[in-house]
Parts: sequence; C-alpha cells; structure tokens
Amino acid sequence: MKTHKIICILALSFVFSMGYSQRGKVRQANKEYDNLAYLKTSEILLEVANNGYKSVDLLQKLANSFYFNNQMEEAAKWYGELMAMDETLDPEYYFRYAQALKSIENYSESDKWMKKFAEADRSDLRGRAFKSTVDYLSMIDEASREFEVYNLEINSENSDFGTAQYQDQIIFASSRGGGKKYKWNEQPYLDLFSADKQENGTYGNVSELDSDINTKFHESSVAFTPDEKVMYFTRNNYFNKKYKNDEDGTNRLKLFKATLDEDGNWADIESVHFNSDDYSVAHPTINANGTKLYFASDMTGTLGASDIFEVDINQDGSLGDPVNLGPAVNTEGHETFPFVNSEGDLYMSSNGFSGLGGLDVFVIRDFENKRELNQPMALENVGRPINSPMDDFGYFENLSTKEGFFTSNRDGGKGDDDIYSFTIPECEQVVEGTVKDKQTLELLPGAIVTIYDAEGNPLNQVTTGADATYKFEGLACEMEYLIRGQKETYASDEKRFTTPKKKQELVIELLLEKDEVELEPCADLAKILDIPIIYFDFDKFNIRYDAEVELQKVLAVMNKYPTITIDIRSHTDCRGPADYNNRLSENRAQSTRQYLIDKGVDADRLTAKGYGESRLVNDCGCEPTNNSDCSEAEHQLNRRSEFIITSINGVKCPEKE
Repeated sequence: MKTHKIICILALSFVFSMGYSQRGKVRQANKEYDNLAYLKTSEILLEVANNGYKSVDLLQKLANSFYFNNQMEEAAKWYGELMAMDETLDPEYYFRYAQALKSIENYSESDKWMKKFAEADRSDLRGRAFKSTVDYLSMIDEASREFEVYNLEINSENSDFGTAQYQDQIIFASSRGGGKKYKWNEQPYLDLFSADKQENGTYGNVSELDSDINTKFHESSVAFTPDEKVMYFTRNNYFNKKYKNDEDGTNRLKLFKATLDEDGNWADIESVHFNSDDYSVAHPTINANGTKLYFASDMTGTLGASDIFEVDINQDGSLGDPVNLGPAVNTEGHETFPFVNSEGDLYMSSNGFSGLGGLDVFVIRDFENKRELNQPMALENVGRPINSPMDDFGYFENLSTKEGFFTSNRDGGKGDDDIYSFTIPECEQVVEGTVKDKQTLELLPGAIVTIYDAEGNPLNQVTTGADATYKFEGLACEMEYLIRGQKETYASDEKRFTTPKKKQELVIELLLEKDEVELEPCADLAKILDIPIIYFDFDKFNIRYDAEVELQKVLAVMNKYPTITIDIRSHTDCRGPADYNNRLSENRAQSTRQYLIDKGVDADRLTAKGYGESRLVNDCGCEPTNNSDCSEAEHQLNRRSEFIITSINGVKCPEKE
C-alpha cells in the first residue's frame, strides 16, 4: 500500500500516514573598596549618566555592567536609553536588550527587539530560530544524529503504524487482520493491536484489541490519560452500527473515548462532542499531566489541508472547545500525528515545512510552556535518521525508558508502513576553557566561572586554579546556556551558547577586562577611563558636547578622590606648522582645564600644557626622515589628550617634564 492511496481513499481525512511520496522543495566585581586608590569604572559611568551626560560608548558599557551581573531591570533601563539614541549598533545589543526585557516580563517589547536582532544579523541562529526561517538542508544536517533505528519484528507485509505505549505494551494500528478488505488497496481494514514487551526489550506476542474497540472499518491512533484509565482513539464515522458520510459521500474520521471498566476491558465508548459528519478529527495525543488533548483535523478554521488543534481536558474528564494552534504550528499543507512528550515538546509530521520529502517529523521544544507564556516558538526538523525522503510520522518517545518509535514507508521495510524503534541516545556535553586578561591575555587564576540555564538560573560554579581553566560536564544537548567569568577588579565576561545535537566538547575562552584599576602617581586617567580623543572643531578649542561627556568622567574622578592632582596634556599630529600646533594644543589644554575649574575643581589641582607635535607615539612625523606614508588612523594616535596623575594621597609622580 502506498501512502497516497490511503489519502485518496479517505479523502480529506489526512488519514493514518497522510503523506505524499514526494520530495520536499528547498528548505545564541561587586566588591566595594574603601581604599581611595581604587576606581570602579562602572560607578563612574553611572554617575556620569545620572548627571545627564550620555554617549553610545558610555551607555553600552553601563548597560553591559548591569547585564553581566544579572541586574536586568537596570540593564533594560540603560539599554533602552542606548536604543533611544538611534545609532547603528552591534546586533548583540539588540539581543541583550531583548533578553533583559524578557527577564522583566515585558514580552511584547522583547519580541520587537528580537525581530530587529534577527533582521540585523540574519546568520545568527538565535534570530533565525526566532523567525522560524532556516536554511533547511544545513539545519537538517545539524539536527541529524548518529543512532540506529530498527524495523520492529512485529511488522507485517501490510501497513503497521501509529505507536503508543500502554503499561508494558505498545498499541498500534495494522491492516494484518482478516475480515472485510478495503477496496482501494485490497488489504483488510485497519484495527488496533497490542504487542507485549519482552525481557530483552523487544516486542512480541501481538494480539488484537477487543471487539468493542475494533469494528469492520478503520481504527487507529490511540492516546491514554496519565492514569491509563481512559483511551482516545481514531475510527471511521461508524458508531452504534451506523455508518455516515458527508454531503460529498466521504466517510470522515472521528475521535472516540473509551473507559477501562472493573474487569480491565475498554467500555463505555462515546464520540467526542466536536466530531462531525462534515470534517475529520483524528490522531490524538495527551500531555503528561492530562490537561490537554491534541489532535489533527480539517474542521472549520483550518489553515491548510489539516491542522493541529488542542482542547482542554477538564477535571471531570469532559473536553472543552478545540483551538487551532495557529500559524506558528500550522501551514497550508498537512500537519498531523501530534505527540507531546513529558517535557512539553510538541512533535508532529508535516509536508508544509521544508524537509527531506513527504511527511517529515518536526518538533517545537518547550512548546507547552512557551504557548502558555505567549513566547515565540521555533520549529525544527528532527533530521536523520528519523526523517527520510519518504513519509515519516507517528513519532512517540518515552524519556523515562529511553524508548522511541516512529512509522515510515521508507525503502527497506517489510510492508507499506512499518514501525521503527530507536533508543534515545545519551547526549551529554562538556564545555571548558580558560579565563584570561583581555588586554594582556595573561591567565587569571582565582576567577569564578558560573554556568546558567536559559532562564538565568545558576547550575554550577567553579574557581579557576593556577592554570586558569574551568570545565563543566553533563550538559544537555540542544539546550541554551550562559557561561560567565568574574574576578575582583575585572568586569565580567559572558558567552551565551546553545549546545549542539551531537555529543562534543565545546571550548570557550573568557576574556575579562579591567574594571577596578589601582590609581598611582603618573597614571593616565585617559587610559584608565578609556577616554578617546577629546575632539574639538577644526581650528577651535571650545569644548564640544561629545568631549564634555568624556570630561565628565574625569570630573567624577576628581570629585570622588579629592587628593588627586592632574596635569592635562594636549597633543597633535605632525601635520601643519609646528608653531601653529603648539598654540592650538596649548589653547585646547587650557580650555580643558578651565572646563573642569568651571565645574568646581580647585584650580590648584590642575595644570595644563600643550605639546603640539613634540611627543609623537609612533614614527608618523612629517620630516623627510620620518614615515610619510602613515594612515589617518596612525596619525590619529598622536592626536590625543592625557590626564596624568601628578599626585595622590600626597605621593607625587617623579616624572619630569
């Protein structure tokens, strides 16, 4: 029996295997110091920002300082200020902003920035997963895993499919039984059968379910409530010995409910209230806590040929009204054979998403939780060996016993549709690496490295030894993690990553940047505070706004540490007459000094001098003996401002001018 024959036979009932045998079409230092000789730059940034002086660079560093310390409310505030500046940013800032917003339950705004993140960097898998747009072949290759699948010994030369577990049995549909033959394939109508689990883990001793369940027409696809006292199953529109067609003469599929009686028999069979003679309802699955029933249907509101629906199971066992799962799950094609595992992952088969051909099995991980929280969902092709160029459907897994089953009409089977089993492979990841100083690349012993789950919950923590290495073992596959390195006097560094589907070791280097720097005589505050060039308009020496933002950092230090005195030094590159450069740099140095005096700094604490081009930091002089081919960037290194600490706590800098 070919799958397309079943579809033709049952018309729009997307029957039991539901696929067309066709190939698909192209398819992530909190310690306070009392000693005035230490400076925490994040505090200075916050003070400057709170005083109303802001720049892109300042806001990036300030927001990151909160983000890396998991202070997400403050991070969201300052990332928001950063976004309001409407500047071109590294897309990572959009992602961080979205994560910070999500942590404070502002999901709608988070979605907005995740979309912007996805649009800004279309190669990033986080954005691609968010928008559910992927390069299907490479993604399927990434999803594919190396494990064996086995054609069950109980398969027959006819059609066998649709596995579910019940106690120590599997329940499946098969056309192996005798009786009336289905005219389209000359095989018997489908009935439900059981097979017992053997001591060696295989299944045998096949027997037919009792006659109250099986009739002379089709039965298939069962689901059991967690207490195993109620069974839902699929059957043709045949009940109480009445066989009904729709107005076009098609016999549809319906869901029926059976209850286990005191003698262990399935009894009290009843039709669910949303069945109809005019559309089909089939292929049920029930979630782990027994509160939701999922099924496939082409009822009113279906987006395509068949969609996945959900319905509440009330405490009294009655069912609510069906709800279409919508475009995050359904397409204009066939979505059918849903299955929800114990972790709330939704599996289904579809030919509406790009795959390897026919029906492919797809998964939306953490589906139930994401649906409840109205969070974005990412649909993934589960890859080989579950999927093939033929029809693959009826996925079922038991995470407790590590058993899995699916049905396929792939080449090499015993019949038309065969049931395949597999053992869910163990997939533990290892992540390891070193912690280093970002500037010097020196190893940082004594760093604290913490690994978090996707929600920010700490999972494990280690302190690096003399070799500055860390290692975390036993991580799950296909999970998002965040790893963060911290050390006193350093700003934290973190990496967010998603473990692959294949077992392997990940190496992640953490680079920490100095955050608390010891202030010493002769030190340059420009380097400590990462102050770039203090820009002035051409041929001018008045303080521009962007320069004022940087000078506010110096002002904050002067106010915080009243014993510090500094010498302001202004330098130029070699271009232009030397006398002109001397005058211009002197005026700029004095203008900078006056700005700080006007802001309240005692004039006795400030000296200033312009050096023109006399103190170049490279060979980019303008004399014939110098390098005349310097780039603009190399010349720019010489156009600098210095804020040299001439004394602190009474200790003077021995440097002589």
